[in-house]
Amino acid sequence: MSFTITGKTAIITGAANGIGLAVARHFADHGANVMFADMDEGRLADELGGHREDGNIRYFAGDLREKLTIQNLLSATIDAFESVDILVNACRQIMPSDPLDPDDDSVEVLLQQNMLTALRLSQCVAKRMIKQAEGREDGPVGSIVNLSSISSCRTHPDLLAYSVSNAALEQMTRSLAVALAPERIRVNAVAFGSVMSASLQETLKENREFRLEIEKRTPLSRIASANELGDAVQYLASEASSFMTGQVVTVDGGRTLVDPVDLPAH
Repeated sequence: MSFTITGKTAIITGAANGIGLAVARHFADHGANVMFADMDEGRLADELGGHREDGNIRYFAGDLREKLTIQNLLSATIDAFESVDILVNACRQIMPSDPLDPDDDSVEVLLQQNMLTALRLSQCVAKRMIKQAEGREDGPVGSIVNLSSISSCRTHPDLLAYSVSNAALEQMTRSLAVALAPERIRVNAVAFGSVMSASLQETLKENREFRLEIEKRTPLSRIASANELGDAVQYLASEASSFMTGQVVTVDGGRTLVDPVDLPAH
């Protein structure tokens, strides 16, 4: 079974920086038609230069927390590439939480950003995938890959909202996998450990000792590059994983095998 995604069309959110950008570039480099989607139009333009309407790359800027924006993203993708085969929900946010402050709204904010937005976009894209497959009785219809974090199963008070939102995302992955299986759409997730994302880079600038702590607690003794997630996501998006759905693949350098509860998982 092939890992190829050549000629497939993928929407990848959170694609203006960090992990989302790395995955989107990985897909484009491996022959997929890619719609880079993000809220930050300036950053998208800076990263992609003149590629907004070039070859197998397009980009779309908008707030995907708005339902109309989701519809516009899908329409732009269909206008550019005529179909959509893969969705990668890589748009994610980290913010600290105060578990004892009743006025702290971080749980609501991150559930909206990290789970509900992915759910609504997945629903919208899945309907399009089903429509595209009308009259075709066999073969794959589409693949959805959600990016999660090992924080979903770790406990750290300051990351309560982030942990809860990722746990919800993983359960949503399982539920959608069962719901969409009859339509031949697979839904999986990648839960990663410490990856050199934009947010972690900022954290390490402020706390140099934190990097040494992360490396010490990770059996492979390093922080992953954002590019290393590309292969894992490609595997789940491709037909190489054709009998996998509802699974959460952990990519963490062995961190969850030994990770104590006192060090945040980013």
